[in-house]
Amino acid sequence: MAVDAELLEILACPICKEEVRLVDLSEDRRTGVRDKYREKFRGEEPVVEQGLRCVKCGRVYPIVSDIPVMLVEEAFDGQ
Repeated sequence: MAVDAELLEILACPICKEEVRLVDLSEDRRTGVRDKYREKFRGEEPVVEQGLRCVKCGRVYPIVSDIPVMLVEEAFDGQ
């Protein structure tokens, strides 16, 4: 299951209020995000493959198990 296309149309960077686009994350970034969220999933392995990159500022918001994490403190620069 992927992030719904209709949801992607309405999501925006919480800082810039600009459009975000799907990007693939590097393996190192995937591992880091997965490790960070593992304890919150109670025995289930979180799936991390993509993120949402702001077209203006370049911040990337991770998508964890098909849920976009659109929190400023969870964003990272580039990949």
